[in-house]
Amino acid sequence: MEFRIERSALTEAVAWAARVLPVRSPVPVLGGLLLDTTGEGGRLRISGLDYEASARIDVDAEVVRPGRVLVMGRRLLDICKVLPDGPVECAVEGSRFTVAGDGARFGLSVLPLDDYPALPALPQVRGSVDAEPFASAVADVAVAAGRDDTLPALTGIRLALDGDTMTLAATDRYRFAVRTLPWKATAPGESADVIVSARRLTEIARSLGRSGLVSVALDAGSAGFEHAGTRTTVRLLEGRLPRHEKLFTMTDPAVAVVDRARLTEAVKRVSVVADGDSPVQMTFSRADASVLLRAGYEDDVASQRLPADLEGAEELTVAFNPGYLADALASFTDPALRLLLLGAGQRAMITDEAGTDAHRHLLMSVKPQLA
Repeated sequence: MEFRIERSALTEAVAWAARVLPVRSPVPVLGGLLLDTTGEGGRLRISGLDYEASARIDVDAEVVRPGRVLVMGRRLLDICKVLPDGPVECAVEGSRFTVAGDGARFGLSVLPLDDYPALPALPQVRGSVDAEPFASAVADVAVAAGRDDTLPALTGIRLALDGDTMTLAATDRYRFAVRTLPWKATAPGESADVIVSARRLTEIARSLGRSGLVSVALDAGSAGFEHAGTRTTVRLLEGRLPRHEKLFTMTDPAVAVVDRARLTEAVKRVSVVADGDSPVQMTFSRADASVLLRAGYEDDVASQRLPADLEGAEELTVAFNPGYLADALASFTDPALRLLLLGAGQRAMITDEAGTDAHRHLLMSVKPQLA
């Protein structure tokens, strides 16, 4: 095996495939990346996998001698990062894989190919979605996913397909984020409802380019995503997330409209004195057309007043976990936000100013602790 490739292209491809490699594994070959130049068209294919996910990427390379080799992935990535810029020559020499460029030369021991499991096949392709909106939607809902591995389903993102609509949702029981976006099904009436690891799906979404279509593939046990020469599969999580439809139905809420950027900065500012999970309190006043944010206790307190329009109540006070509130606000990009409020200790929902269903974030208000 022998090929030549630009250092930047090799580094990006190795880094992309190495994302799925386990940090520690009782099976040494699972720490390896498979480099394959036996395909048609003079391209280099780099593959990696663990028990939960697999990744494969194809890049252009000048193939001198076709072949396949398995080497430690993270060590190869470390080498790629320190190589000089310019063309790189890679070859298998006996039991060693060599990487050389601009006078620098490295050798890596070769892992046994016979012990390396085959990559899982891509599931059935159900349709496609634009890469940039999909990546944005995953990031918006992932902040609400749980971190407790004893409740695996809550660490996932619900991926629901229904006709020409894709719904992404996540919850840790204290907050619930939902995004909907259009997608193109391969067949009329295409539908599915699965849970994908939030961590894995976030990694996949971050690796996507800002343009092009992402093919979405699903079967009973796995999800697959293919985009611009890259292919990833990930094992589905068992269980189901709570349905959000009833939770998101709010009868006669008070509605506040606030500038997003100013509210985000104010939450960040007053949270400096909020110890632990002590809440940020928000008092909306219709008469003053304002919201007063306060946090802290006794002499260690902070406050800031902002313009805000309130309808449906003369005055209303709610309080939120500052971290949860900051995460929710950061997931929006709209100039202004609508807050649908039922009162202290009850549900509150954040949407864009128009109040569309495309992006909604539900938070539980906690009991205000400031007089």
